[in-house]
Amino acid sequence: MRFARIAFRFAGVYGLLVLVPMYLFEDKTGRDFPPPITHPEYYYGFVGLGVAWQVLFILLSVDPIRYRLMMIPSILEKVVFVVPVIMLFAQHRVSSFLLGAALIDLCLGVWFLLAYIKTAGVNGAT
Repeated sequence: MRFARIAFRFAGVYGLLVLVPMYLFEDKTGRDFPPPITHPEYYYGFVGLGVAWQVLFILLSVDPIRYRLMMIPSILEKVVFVVPVIMLFAQHRVSSFLLGAALIDLCLGVWFLLAYIKTAGVNGAT
């Protein structure tokens, strides 16, 4: 259970540190990673959804056994970002910088899977 607490708390704090500043850098993101953002609702929607997930990770870290079933969509949250980025990188459609970010999420997704496996059979786990 200690591993699950650490994995989810780390992921949540790391994610907040990465995502929250994005609220201030829409223009910079458009300049650094062209083309400029033409649909800010998608940009802010992505950031907001990401922030919400980080809060869920932190809440999950408080009581991993009680919230164990939320580990399943947490793993999925990582997969649905990592797999497309790897495929897009293979097609030369995203930068190596974005691939690096996706690989960090891949590691976190593996930690989430390990946390799910390690908490199986613990008293109160579903």
